[in-house]
Amino acid sequence: MRTNRSRATWLSAASAGTALALAMPMAAMAQDVDTFTYAPNNPVVTDLDPATSYSNEVTAMHNMYESLTHYDSATGEVLPSLATEWSASDDALSWTFTLRDDVTFHTGNPMDAEAAKAALERTRDLGRGAGYIWDGVESFEAPDATTLVMNLAWPAPMDLIAAANYAAYIYDVNAAGEGASDEELAAWFGEGNDAGTGPYTLSSWEPGTEFELTLDAYPEYWGGWDGDHYEEVVFRVVPEETTALQLVKAGEVSAVERLTPQLIDSLRSDENVQIVETPSLQNLMILLNTASGPLADPALRAAVAKAVDTEGIGVALTGAVVPTKGVIPPGLLGYSDELTGTGLDLEGAAELLAGTGYGPDGETLNLTMTVAAGDTDEMLVGASMKSNLAELGIELDVQPLEWQAQWDRAISDNLDERQDIFVMYWWPDYPDPFSWFISMFYTEEEPNFNLAYYSDPDMDAAIDEIQSLTVTDREAAEAKYIEMQQQLIDDAVVVAPYVQNYQRALDASVAGYVDDPAYAQVPFVYEMSPQG
Repeated sequence: MRTNRSRATWLSAASAGTALALAMPMAAMAQDVDTFTYAPNNPVVTDLDPATSYSNEVTAMHNMYESLTHYDSATGEVLPSLATEWSASDDALSWTFTLRDDVTFHTGNPMDAEAAKAALERTRDLGRGAGYIWDGVESFEAPDATTLVMNLAWPAPMDLIAAANYAAYIYDVNAAGEGASDEELAAWFGEGNDAGTGPYTLSSWEPGTEFELTLDAYPEYWGGWDGDHYEEVVFRVVPEETTALQLVKAGEVSAVERLTPQLIDSLRSDENVQIVETPSLQNLMILLNTASGPLADPALRAAVAKAVDTEGIGVALTGAVVPTKGVIPPGLLGYSDELTGTGLDLEGAAELLAGTGYGPDGETLNLTMTVAAGDTDEMLVGASMKSNLAELGIELDVQPLEWQAQWDRAISDNLDERQDIFVMYWWPDYPDPFSWFISMFYTEEEPNFNLAYYSDPDMDAAIDEIQSLTVTDREAAEAKYIEMQQQLIDDAVVVAPYVQNYQRALDASVAGYVDDPAYAQVPFVYEMSPQG
């Protein structure tokens, strides 16, 4: 029952997009050479509080805020950032970090051990977003201005955790005034302020506009400003990829977050544009609603999962993705290509549907699926599933939504409002598979990112154990992670069809651009320089 009809449709659509782009007029004027303009496809900011931020704003936040350490994916090393060195006790239950003594926050206040302690305690105690990374810390101590100690309840790699994508930022808890409450500080951030130590500071935030966010170089940055550098960073939201292509060709933007593989190929011979390609740790997650609606029936979920043409999607996105079977990307502990029960199997899906009353010879099943507006890859996945499910007598309504609208619907208290299938990207909070499981598959009383609404006591117990096991017995941890992935497949909770290969289009004048897979979608502008 396999068909290539839908695959041909996707490729035709992509080719049409390329033709449209090439027909559009060029923009007239290039940007200022001292300004780095980044063009994401979706709005950047959901939450500006560094303790709770857990979404697209990471692209900007890492330019304003810093953590104790930094992970270098190229070498697999943990490098100094606000901490210059660190050590752990023999049992890994106590970690000591030595901090820089020459750092100030953007507020003008000094960054010392007491300030770092206060920031991490607030993040841990709020417990939102990626705050779980500090759950194992029983206490923080600041015996002197440059020494920060973490005392743990169980062994954990705190040097790696301290480099996390989210919730590891050191910030000034007194930015809204001495003694300000958590709520008052959150409100201060929400007004468009920052209190980091990074090379750039927030200049303007205009939510809902094209030029959403502007950062300015922080003159007192501890790293200094020797040599050529960008004085300003602008985040310009460009949903249409064909428009983004024309902007980078015209020199009006410095870098485009993403383009289709076909549009990337159209730029390879353009001397004004450079292409950077990097394997990532970011994968697509197709989450099936296990708690309400038709897909609460495991047989229906399993049938839908068998309609995901991983191989076909990989062909359509050749160069931009690597097909996978489980939720853990290649290069991380627990990755396996031996998992079973994945891939397109319409005959198997039809057999599952036979006993449900739905299917080719039964009642039509209507499902809703939300994808990110402006994301052509997600739309392609939606088109593929829609075509395959139609052969099974299932009508899939693919709805492109802005991220906030998609998420608000998924966490609604009204179960009838929630989508049947939620599509989003995920990347680890730090380079470890724990992030996927604790965030998306651990039982939640109120949904946050467990948007399959999965609740299983065996999975919860495995997640409770795995972090400590990773430190004490990595071989056993790897086996456990493979087992956990197979359980998700068997229970038809999620399909993760691919890991992205980052393909960036940059103005030829940009020097020093590096994609670090551990920091998804983050342009570290301080490391770059304008050459034109």
